[in-house]
Amino acid sequence: MDLDIAGRKAIVCASSKGLGRACAQYLAQAGCEVVVNGRDRDTLEATAEEIRKASGAKITAVAADVATAQGQDALFAACPRPDILINNNAGPPLRDFRELDRQRMIDGVIANMIVAIELIQRAIDPMVAGKFGRIVNITSGSVRAPIAGLDLSSGARAGLTAFIAGVARSVAADNVTINCILPGQFETERLRSNLAAAARTRGVGIELARADRLKLIPARRFGQPEEFGAACAFLCSAQAGFITGQNLLLDGGAFPGAF
Repeated sequence: MDLDIAGRKAIVCASSKGLGRACAQYLAQAGCEVVVNGRDRDTLEATAEEIRKASGAKITAVAADVATAQGQDALFAACPRPDILINNNAGPPLRDFRELDRQRMIDGVIANMIVAIELIQRAIDPMVAGKFGRIVNITSGSVRAPIAGLDLSSGARAGLTAFIAGVARSVAADNVTINCILPGQFETERLRSNLAAAARTRGVGIELARADRLKLIPARRFGQPEEFGAACAFLCSAQAGFITGQNLLLDGGAFPGAF
């Protein structure tokens, strides 16, 4: 399927690995010029080169922390008028809510809510002027089904979800869409880290922790980043212009609700 976005310019935050990388990869395959981002320069440059070789697309690597004004400036210096913005940032580690002091809570809200809003503020008016824009926020399945220990991540991302719900409706007439993708359990470094933490807390081996987690997923497997990247690319397509203000849950059926 031709997504009809060849030549569009995209910024994909936190895309040196994991789900962000998969999104960058699929946008590049669709013909977009992509700015990839990460804090580790060596990992980022390797990712950029691999996507460049695989897709033939123009890939620009920006090593920066998007939670800082300097990092955001660097992204928009590389791509002043993006047609596509993928907001992504690592969440806080698994932690009992009693251990969260005020600074940790502030840092979590900044990373998983405020940063995305700041980037949308910078990108949205040029999108409106150009009558095309696709913004996708990578949040978490825990927005729908909170997970104990990830309370800060769930709360901050839920705040972002509510914040952009009204914004999405305000720009829909200009062919600018804003949606969220809520990942469940995907084969990423973060999943492996969370499984290791859960195993330590329970005093069991990581294979048992992994097997127990799989029992909660009707698909009986973890998601592959490529599946996530393909879904993200579709939401950025020309054909997805009638989808906005929505939260797409990708969790293998783990959430047990009809709505």
